[in-house]
Amino acid sequence: MESVMKVKTRFLGVLLAIALAAGFMCATPAAADESKFHIKFSTWHPPVSREVKTVWIPMLEELKKRSNGRITYTLYAGGALGKGPAHYDIVKNGLSDMGYFTATWTPGRFPLTDTLSLATWVNGKDIAADIGNEMNKKVLNKEFKDVKVLELNGCIQAFMWTKKPVRTMEDLKGMKIRAPGGHQTNYIKALGAEPVFMPLGDVYLALETGTIDGLVTCAPLVLAYKLHEVAKNGVVATFGCVSEGVVMNKKSWERCPDDLKPIIEEVAGNPYKTTHGLNREVYATMMKEIKDKGVNLYELPAEEQARWSKAFQQETKKWVAELEKKGLPAKDTVKMYNKIAEAHGTSCVAFPAEWK
Repeated sequence: MESVMKVKTRFLGVLLAIALAAGFMCATPAAADESKFHIKFSTWHPPVSREVKTVWIPMLEELKKRSNGRITYTLYAGGALGKGPAHYDIVKNGLSDMGYFTATWTPGRFPLTDTLSLATWVNGKDIAADIGNEMNKKVLNKEFKDVKVLELNGCIQAFMWTKKPVRTMEDLKGMKIRAPGGHQTNYIKALGAEPVFMPLGDVYLALETGTIDGLVTCAPLVLAYKLHEVAKNGVVATFGCVSEGVVMNKKSWERCPDDLKPIIEEVAGNPYKTTHGLNREVYATMMKEIKDKGVNLYELPAEEQARWSKAFQQETKKWVAELEKKGLPAKDTVKMYNKIAEAHGTSCVAFPAEWK
């Protein structure tokens, strides 16, 4: 009987040892994994675009480098997880951990944030992010309570690109111009043209077939979507651009190791400064590329530019009045934006002169 008990005891001891060893083997990698952080990053920008090649991939690689490999990533570009307007919700709902979204594409959802897309001379996204981040800290953060905002920007100034030359407001009468939404839609109306909203991926064919006569967008997207092949005329008059930014899923942010959070905030807080992509120097290069590809760039004479700017200022007044009726501090927000923009050496042509 005693020998049987010894065998049983020995057998149980072996089982316990195996169980402990198995538990150790399973627990060790899990413990190691807790020190790492994998980011699923989403953007609607095409995989071959300047944004992806010179900003998002370098930014993600920099996160990996500064964290000594503890931060890893998977990039979902070109709307792989959803169309452009869905990108805020793609991050908010956790389909991706971090992503680039465009606030202007969801009208009425981020009303004060559209201040960033007022017609302003901004020739580098590094400047746009500095302005947007300052605005976010002071007032716009109230519109983004369900995500972690890493940066906001008003993009690089958009110009008008058309099939036929445009020299005056009168030339635009009856023309159909693709608008990115927001203020740009109202600006196009104010100039006498008809705004048409459509995804950028549809614009090339629409221009080629004559469905539209032109569009308003920024230089990097003209190149990314090869629109210089079908819109051979550009009017160098700022329309501002859309309001955008990098945001992070709240739960993803919370599970991120605390010592990695400052790295993410520093690198993604102004990714254009981090990577030197789409900054002021690159902007000049892009404009030269567009010109070299056969696009005629026309700068409005001062008198005509003043007419366009006055029309834009009237639209600002209407927009502010509408938001003020809803109880939003729109006028103060626009004044704050103009002050910050001027401090960064830029000029908001849509800011009513009498408000200064």
